[in-house]
Amino acid sequence: MTQRRILVTAALPYANGHIHIGHLVEYIQTDIWVRYQKLAGNRCVFVCADDTHGTAIMLRARQEKRSETALIADMRQAHVDDFAGFGIEFDNYGSTHCDENRALCGEFWGAIRKAGLVSEREVEQLYDPVEKTFLADRFVKGKCPKCGTPDQYGDNCEKCFSTYNATDLIDPYSVFSGTKPELRPAMHWFIRTEDEHAFIEQWTQTGDHLHSDVANWLASAFLVDELHDWDVSRPAKYFGFEIPDAPGNYWYVWFDAPIGYIASTHQWCKANNEQLADWWQNPDVEIHHFIGKDITRFHTLFWPVMLKAAGYTLPTKVHIHGFLTVDGEKMSKSKGTFVRASTYLKHLDPQWLRYYYATKLTPKLDNLDLNLDEFAEKIDGDLVGKIVNLASRTARFVEQSGLSAKYPEDGGLFADTAAAGRELADAYQVCDFNRAMRTIMLLGDRANKFVADAEPWKLNKDPANAGRVQDICTVALNVFRQLVTYLAPVLPKLAAEAGALLNDPITSWEQSQQPLVGTKIAKFEHLMNRVDRKRITAMIEESREDLAAKPTTQAAPTAETPVAGTLPAGAAEAGAAPSQWSDGPEALAAEPLAAVCTIDDFTKVDLRVARIVAAEHVPEAKKLLRLTLSLGGEEKRNVFAGIKSAYKPEELVGRLIICVANLQPRQMKFGLSEGMVTAAGGGGPDGKEIFLLSPDSGAKPGQRVH
Repeated sequence: MTQRRILVTAALPYANGHIHIGHLVEYIQTDIWVRYQKLAGNRCVFVCADDTHGTAIMLRARQEKRSETALIADMRQAHVDDFAGFGIEFDNYGSTHCDENRALCGEFWGAIRKAGLVSEREVEQLYDPVEKTFLADRFVKGKCPKCGTPDQYGDNCEKCFSTYNATDLIDPYSVFSGTKPELRPAMHWFIRTEDEHAFIEQWTQTGDHLHSDVANWLASAFLVDELHDWDVSRPAKYFGFEIPDAPGNYWYVWFDAPIGYIASTHQWCKANNEQLADWWQNPDVEIHHFIGKDITRFHTLFWPVMLKAAGYTLPTKVHIHGFLTVDGEKMSKSKGTFVRASTYLKHLDPQWLRYYYATKLTPKLDNLDLNLDEFAEKIDGDLVGKIVNLASRTARFVEQSGLSAKYPEDGGLFADTAAAGRELADAYQVCDFNRAMRTIMLLGDRANKFVADAEPWKLNKDPANAGRVQDICTVALNVFRQLVTYLAPVLPKLAAEAGALLNDPITSWEQSQQPLVGTKIAKFEHLMNRVDRKRITAMIEESREDLAAKPTTQAAPTAETPVAGTLPAGAAEAGAAPSQWSDGPEALAAEPLAAVCTIDDFTKVDLRVARIVAAEHVPEAKKLLRLTLSLGGEEKRNVFAGIKSAYKPEELVGRLIICVANLQPRQMKFGLSEGMVTAAGGGGPDGKEIFLLSPDSGAKPGQRVH
């Protein structure tokens, strides 16, 4: 089999905060995948770095009366220590504030300019006259202009769910200084992503680069319309790299952050006598990005344009995971469920969290819930009760004799467990760790039944049974070795301890296919404890904070907001206008991919029967039809729908459909859209057919859909 060459990245953690258990979803997922690839014999390089630039870093350093470089150096070391504590092994962990990244940013910028994709124009932004910096929407608070609720961020209200511009806030103030911001103009540089619309559509909608849910979302949410220009500069004062041909302006953090993947790879190449082009400009190398779904747009719409312009390899796959909740709720400092990685490590075994997350992770974008009772039950029942139990019940009986010289008859147990290796390899490859863990535990059940039925502890009482006891233990320990090999990507510490016990280090997936016989084993040492529930309680109590004692002004969203596997700088930067590019923690509440719907959430959606009374093409749009909907009586709505590929306008007039009637109107290039029609997608041989949803005959316009 040909050895694959794979380059893997995880999203860069922002250097303005510590790693917490929400972040760890991503880094554990990625580390498991990388460890599997290495165990399977592939050449796999895993790189990451701290994301270090932006307004938040600059202002925090100012508040702490030290330099930005000192701040980011300390935070980088804290991140490295946290990752090491959870067994997350990078081949290189760098920083975006490095010479390699500065040079690469210049290379990318030159290539993007040469491609004719750069434009410039003046932008009006809110400005903090005390801190002397421009403010992004999430750095401005005030009363909601719709309902009057105080202390709402500058893009949406968390009470009435209205969206608006920061300039619409009543009595606005800067979250940094508390002063009233001023509106000031500044020159900005943009990348015209619409110029690459056809390329982006082709890359996102064909091949296996993205999960089908992501591809469909991009098609319906962005590619149906003209793509916005992407603002990639920020005026001084700003901590970052100054743009060489625009003095006094800096590349926006989201421009230089993904280039940091390449810079980190470059550092690894220099340390290992490798050439960067052999990894980032080589069609034989697979490039895999692992990210949280809150930063999907940057990695699937913007980053490919940058790579194409600069002549670098496009991602083979962008693996996207969901958000973490704890006991069914958002992570919360007041409830103690916003747990730092370092706090967890004080109280609990990091292997436990690695395994628990593995049982929850699939290739889909579903959110993960850390249920603390289930957490304890899974560790005790699965790892201790099914896996470690195989060794603890048998190893001591063969400490003197070692394993049998010839593998005993076992009723097909070893062969069946070996045969499962192919299914497990497939599950690991597609990030279906949930399926892999379930399969391994089923194999563990069968092996434990074998031991329970054989009862070596009883047979061992009679010396005449020594040979039979040795054979039973040889079977049990070999299946234990197989299962630990399959679990090695998830539990590398347990795998190392099992290798030491059996005097045969686990280094290859293929070790699961051949039995180990005729060898001595080491004295059995305890492998894993059961969960002490008191330590979980202690961890939660240590993490609990009294938010009422906190100041009302702060430089970032509170921990009561949803938490992704990675919280990047995102749009929480000066000058980030509300647009399709405004990702990051502040975008989570409105992110379609991030929705965790309860019945209460669903009841807020006003679904109505509507009749299409007029339909026409939108000449300037590739996929849109303009529909006029009647919701009964005199109420009419103008709606733009991306259904041109499926329907002719004349076929739609008179048809009853289901519409979402309580969406905030959206100003589009072609006019105001005042709702949304509902449709099903994914049909047909190419998965792109669209089917409007319609009520049964007898329904009337304006009726509520229940």
